[in-house]
Formats: sequence, C-alpha cells, structure tokens
Amino acid sequence: MTTTPYHPPVKRSIAIAGHQTSISLEPIFWDLLKAAAEREGVPVSTLVAQIDAERIVAPTPPGLAGAIRVWLVHRGADGAAPR
Repeated sequence: MTTTPYHPPVKRSIAIAGHQTSISLEPIFWDLLKAAAEREGVPVSTLVAQIDAERIVAPTPPGLAGAIRVWLVHRGADGAAPR
C-alpha cells in the first residue's frame, strides 16, 4: 500500500463497457481496488465494470469514482461481500 493515505486523487484510464473512461481516486483507493480485484480473481477493469453496473441501477446513481469508494468501504477490510 501507499506510504501515506493523504494524497490527492490520481487519474487513470480504464476500459469498461467497451469504452475508455477516466477515474480519479486517491492512491489508497487504487491500492484497495487492486487488492479487491486480486481477491475476486478478475482484472481491475472487470471489477470496475461490475461496480458500474451496480451503481447505474441505483435510485440516485453516484458518480463512478464515488461508487468505487463506497463499494470498497462497504466491502470492508476483511474482504466480505457487501450486504
């Protein structure tokens, strides 16, 4: 993981749903997302696509970066599936 949790967001491009999109997340969230994808046995882009599919059916969908942060926090450090 990153040495300090206090770092501005870093923008990265990821292909989801057949197109490129840019996502800005703090490095600690990129680290957590990569670890979650490894636990799931999928590429980061696949996990982001799954989170994206879940968020767009929400009654008031958040932005993708916010949805990723919430998904990671909701999932928790123990790796349990969201409830």
